[in-house]
Amino acid sequence: MPPHIFSLLRSYLAEYGYWTVAAALLLENAGLPVPGETILLLASFLAYSEHKLHLPSIILVGICAATVGDNIGFLIGFYGGRPLLERYRKTVHIQPATIARGEDMFRRHGTATIFAARFIAGLRVIAGPLAGVLHMPWRKFVAANLLGAALWVTVISGAGYIFGKHSEKLLSIVKDVNIGVLLAAAAILILVWWKRRRKAVPKSQN
Repeated sequence: MPPHIFSLLRSYLAEYGYWTVAAALLLENAGLPVPGETILLLASFLAYSEHKLHLPSIILVGICAATVGDNIGFLIGFYGGRPLLERYRKTVHIQPATIARGEDMFRRHGTATIFAARFIAGLRVIAGPLAGVLHMPWRKFVAANLLGAALWVTVISGAGYIFGKHSEKLLSIVKDVNIGVLLAAAAILILVWWKRRRKAVPKSQN
């Protein structure tokens, strides 16, 4: 994430707190390409590192906002139909393949798609509206929506909090891994160069 975007999101969380989390998740799950997952991660990270927010409250707000947002998206899709979905796709620059992928998942897995879509980039934004367009039974949608929101928000928030708790250790591990990758790449390049040079020697001598 670019540093200026990180600073901007951090300032919003510092000033508006849980309202930032609620707005981001509601809008993202209603069908707008807002970085809700990023904001949820950052809020949970700050909950540990700066103690301005509290993890249980973040999870509660997140579940409520994600559930309500998905229901708004469902209603928009239900009453707007496929023409509205197509205009929406063009407006927010969603690839036709993403819509097709979502439809295919709905055909094969039905209601379970709503549960799983939250963990799939791209599909999380369109799952609610698409379920409405396809006229999924609302009661089944609500149940899968609530369960999916609860698991997704808890997992993402927990990951952000754990990262905040172990940020120094994780960053040092990433640094060591990067160094290891560079050394391994250098070793592979040297080995390839040596093998090619070895093959070329007999030819030059002949």
